[in-house]
Amino acid sequence: MSNGFYTPGEPRAAKVNDLFAAIARRYDLLNDVQSFGLHRRWKRRVIELAAVQPGNRALDLCCGTGDLALALARRGAEVTGVDFSPAMLEIAEARRQRNFKSQISNLKFMRGDALQTSFPDASFDIVTVGYGLRNLTSWEKGLAEMHRVAKPGARLVVLDFGKPANALWRGIYFAHLKCAVPLLGWMFCSNADAYAYILESLKQYPAQLAVAEKMRELKLVNVRVINLLGGAMAINYGEKPV
Repeated sequence: MSNGFYTPGEPRAAKVNDLFAAIARRYDLLNDVQSFGLHRRWKRRVIELAAVQPGNRALDLCCGTGDLALALARRGAEVTGVDFSPAMLEIAEARRQRNFKSQISNLKFMRGDALQTSFPDASFDIVTVGYGLRNLTSWEKGLAEMHRVAKPGARLVVLDFGKPANALWRGIYFAHLKCAVPLLGWMFCSNADAYAYILESLKQYPAQLAVAEKMRELKLVNVRVINLLGGAMAINYGEKPV
């Protein structure tokens, strides 16, 4: 592949780890810049769909710097955020300490593999992943792991880049990812390749419709695709049957 941070197969995990180590300090800033702050609105939609109830246990896989995990904890869930990047987890923990004045017990971050977590079957009422499924060596195995650790009745919510159905809009969107986003990466991180990775990974990712189909294969119910920005971003939602 032409991108230094993208490679298919088993070596991919190490490459993605290198990528996030390179951009961790500027990750939140670049999210705001490249999405014009809209990612915050999309993540609020994820939290709404998670429908936190008192006593719920939540797992946020590929938690990154902790946006979704922090928001779930604020709603009262007992939250575990898992990521395999030490650099991202360091920032997530700093944000936890900064956002919560006291040492709270309902949010913790830990390093782990989203494809093979250490949790027993049927452990969580809510399982989320934001901008992480696309980065896994196998997004199908990642979704299956989300299903495994979900309790009956649990909500599974996935937020990620999508592929617009409209060909013209898809072309404009991909051109933005090819030209503008790497330029922003160069300007703010001195690393254009790290942000050119987004388009490269998206080309190899079947996106929202395939995720929805896989959810149905896993026998999830109430499966929904919520397209954002004309499908440029998407939320996939499903529930594990009771």
